[in-house]
Amino acid sequence: MLLKQVLEIHDLLDRYDASGNLVKDFLMDRGGEDITVTTVEGDKGKTDFIKIVINGEDGKSSGGNTPTLGIIGRLGGIGARPEVKGFVSDGDGALAALSAALKLIDMKGHGDNLKGDVIITTHICPNAPTQEHYPVPFMGSPVDMDQMNKVEVIDEMDAILSIDTTKGNEVINCNGIALSPTVKEGYILPVSNDMLEISKRVTGRLPNVFALSTQDITPYSNELTHLNSILQPAIATDSPVVGVAITTEVAVAGCATGASHPLDVETAARFAVEVAKDYSTDKCSFYNEENFKKLVEMYGDCKKYQS
Repeated sequence: MLLKQVLEIHDLLDRYDASGNLVKDFLMDRGGEDITVTTVEGDKGKTDFIKIVINGEDGKSSGGNTPTLGIIGRLGGIGARPEVKGFVSDGDGALAALSAALKLIDMKGHGDNLKGDVIITTHICPNAPTQEHYPVPFMGSPVDMDQMNKVEVIDEMDAILSIDTTKGNEVINCNGIALSPTVKEGYILPVSNDMLEISKRVTGRLPNVFALSTQDITPYSNELTHLNSILQPAIATDSPVVGVAITTEVAVAGCATGASHPLDVETAARFAVEVAKDYSTDKCSFYNEENFKKLVEMYGDCKKYQS
């Protein structure tokens, strides 16, 4: 259970002076060891990117062979000050990713270290801009998507979970979390059966899967309509990416305050931790490698959708 971690991280983020160093200091005090904060400036302001590496018993960082899982908290910003005061719905991606990081740090401190490395990245901006979007306004970002991917998508990530608030749409109509099909090198692949099983044990319910169009996995810079940024990490890596959407039954604006549901955020964070456990012991596959190889041999690569 991660409710304690969610509440602790929320207290750090729900303040006007929230910053990467504030979170770093907290995580270091709890036992974090490899944490980096990088401030990046864009056309609309600046934000603090944070990278947390939790070294595993057989992780690549210490010369081992176990694959590395990446967990990315996707968002425009955790706040939209001075337009609105408080933590916004869009911040749930960062809240879930950082809560998962804190849980993994706590686990390691209590002797339950995972076999493989886990790298968690996200960014912390309490005063991000907003932007118009149908059916409800989105949060904007002080930096563009290329800058974001450059810092958040790490080469060492062998597979990636991208957690993002996905409430500002009329496509996903459920409270809780929903999973995407696996995206890799411009292909939308089948939904991972292992992910579905993990979702069932975490939620106690049948899993929810959300639909993707081809343009959802293309870069934001092409100005086509996108569901949101949840699959944008997939344009910057050849590693498989699965989106973990934090969802609602009705469309909720990304810049809305008072709209974060702690149990839903906890579910997303707990799901990420459970994937990390299974991935590091070869019990969770993001995709069928043999089928993907055959797909590329028959139909060619689709990397053009990443550019």
